[in-house]
Amino acid sequence: MTRVAIIAALADELEPLVRGWPRESRGGVDLWSMRRADGEWLAACAGIGVVAASRAFAEVERDGAVDLLVSAGWAGALSGEFAIGRAYRVSEVVDANTGERFKSATPSGTCLLATSRRVADRAEKLRLAAELGAELVDMEAAGVARLAAARGVPFFCVKGVSDGPSDRLPDFNAFISAGGGFETARFVLFAIIRPWLWPSLARLGRNGGKAARSIGEAVREILEQWDGTVKRTGHTGAKPGGE
Repeated sequence: MTRVAIIAALADELEPLVRGWPRESRGGVDLWSMRRADGEWLAACAGIGVVAASRAFAEVERDGAVDLLVSAGWAGALSGEFAIGRAYRVSEVVDANTGERFKSATPSGTCLLATSRRVADRAEKLRLAAELGAELVDMEAAGVARLAAARGVPFFCVKGVSDGPSDRLPDFNAFISAGGGFETARFVLFAIIRPWLWPSLARLGRNGGKAARSIGEAVREILEQWDGTVKRTGHTGAKPGGE
């Protein structure tokens, strides 16, 4: 039986994909599972950032080894070429802190994503694009890629664009807890007395919902291709094609 793990930061990023899947919570990690004829698809989220992503994966791995690892969720675009609300398959992930680079199982010709320790503001987006050549930015993918590399399993990355390179948004970093949780109640109190933020936050919400639907479609396509390849070849090292 093969086991596939999909790691995201927040439940909202996964909701269109895992709708109807059995759900449970363990050790501060939200887990969903879907039994398949030849295996199991699992999804997990524990919060924002590499540490939280590692915690989510550890909870999945408690029940057995994983044969394929997918990083999924929202990302900021560093170039106007990437449509807000659309999901993209990432070909390479770079850790903006260490400089480490990780290839995904997606063929070249898609995009390069940088993982940063902090939610990237406009200035940080410009820096990551200029210094690393990155086209998208998130806070977890490099950590998930590192886990896949350590275990020698295929790694995929699907990111849905929630905001563009010039979007002016509040500093979300101040509302991310040490454990990676987003302090929603405190953020609402912050935003409610700043009505000039409401239009941009409303757009972000709409864009995030659209991106999550696109993420779900792209991840499902990858997993179904991979399942089909495993059935044909009889092993889990095969890598299905790109978009």
